[in-house]
Parts: sequence; structure tokens; C-alpha cells
Amino acid sequence: MIRPYLPLNNLRAFEAAARHQSFTNAAIELRVTPAALSQQVKALEDRLGLPLFHRLPRGLALTDEGQAMLPVLRRAFDDIAALLERLTGGAEAVLSIGAVGTFAVAWLLPRLDQFRARHPGIDLRISTNNNRVDIAEEGLDFAIRFGDGAWHGTEADYLFAAPVSPLCSPEIAARLSNPENLLGETLLRSYRADDWTRWFAAAGLQAPLLRGPIFDSSQLMADAATQGQGVALVPHTLFAAALASGRLVRPFAIEADIGAYWLTRLKSRVVSPEMAAFRDWLMSEAGA
Repeated sequence: MIRPYLPLNNLRAFEAAARHQSFTNAAIELRVTPAALSQQVKALEDRLGLPLFHRLPRGLALTDEGQAMLPVLRRAFDDIAALLERLTGGAEAVLSIGAVGTFAVAWLLPRLDQFRARHPGIDLRISTNNNRVDIAEEGLDFAIRFGDGAWHGTEADYLFAAPVSPLCSPEIAARLSNPENLLGETLLRSYRADDWTRWFAAAGLQAPLLRGPIFDSSQLMADAATQGQGVALVPHTLFAAALASGRLVRPFAIEADIGAYWLTRLKSRVVSPEMAAFRDWLMSEAGA
């Protein structure tokens, strides 16, 4: 098969601009001027005969065609980079993982030494998120998410349940002899609006009108609770260290099941040996 001419510089310029959604930031990465990078993208658009970006007053937005091109080019450039790294004696492979921040800090990081010892040739790249992630756009091999396992276009492997319970500082815990006492406390909230409602239902109580601060991370919410800013409703099993040290207290054993952690990947993504190694290790650790 004779391949058509591939305008690699133009494709690289587009891929960088699409990731950054900015010609300026992409130009910094590629060490060219923004004007030169813009010209490369325009040359690619002219060659294709269609626009890849909507030029907005404050940045860029991908067209449908640009959305289709980005994940393909990102995987291709990642594969080329990984191959070159192997040939020059670098890591065997690069594996990109996105994870919910609380899971990454409290559960994954303490175990990563075990994975690296077992697979020293796999170079892990880990990014955190607040459970809102686009696997294709971010070029991830896997995303570890919290929810019900139903995400469009993805395969999801169950890791473990993460029921939530109230956690608070020792000073606040001293005021809590029964769940009704929570009605007089500041209740810290997540972006999931019904978490406290479901916990109060499990406790046999009507939830109050909630007015506390809203956080996009259980880790951040637990830190606020440690500082005495209110009562956090979080997956208590992920805060075993804080509970063991006494920095946080779990005043009631009542818990609400609002979801689980899942290892997800695109259905269209072929599972590489490195991906299989990480999945097998993670599933084993989660089962243990």
C-alpha cells in the first residue's frame, strides 16, 4: 500500500492546538511562533477542504471533524513517542491513567510502588479529575471513575463499592450523640446534590434544607472537615489513615451506598499488553 503524503508538521500543530485549545500555548510547546503554528493549521484545513476549529474571541473550539481527528492523532503521536523511547533505552511503554482525585491520593498512590516493582518497564502518567473526564480527548488509556458503571462508549470493570458516612473533627464529634444532632451542624456537600438526602433516608430522617459549602472533591471536603469547617459525607474507607490518627472521627456507623469505583476505557481502544498488566494488577488489589 502506497500511503499518501502526510503533512506531519501540520498534523502535529493541529494536535497540539486541539489539546491546548490555544494557538499560543501550542506554539510554546512546539517552540514556534503562534503565527507560524496558525499557518500550519490553516494549511492543513486548506488541504482537507474543511475547518478544524471554530475561532472564538477567547480561544478555540473543535469542529466535528476536528473532534474526530484529535484522538486518532493523539494515539498515533503517543505510540511514536513510546517507540522512540524504547529504542533509545527508555521506558518499555507509556500508560496514561486518569483518576478521581480522592481515589488517586488515598488508594492508588500508596500502592504504586508495588506496580512499579512488578512492571518497571511501564511508565505511568497519572492525572486527576473531579469525575468529569473525556477519555478520548485527554488521550487516556484508562479512567478510574466513581458512579454506577454506565458511561457511554466505555467498558467498565468494577473495583469496589465506596459507601459514604459523615466524618468530622473530634470537636464536632463530641456534640453528636445521635444523627438528629447533625441538623444543627454545617453539612459540607459534594456536586452530587442528593448525597445527604440519601444518607438521612438511611438514618430514617428527613434531610434538612442544605446550605453548606459545595466541593468537587471528597479529599478537599475531608480536609475542610479536619479543620472543623463542618461535617463531610465521604467514602469513609478511603480515609482510614485520618480516622486511625484521630484527625477525623466517624460518629455514626450508618452509611449510604451511592456508587462504586470503576476502571473504564473506550470500547474502541484495543487493550495493549501494558493496559492488560495494569488492569490485572488493579483488579487484584481492589479484590484484596
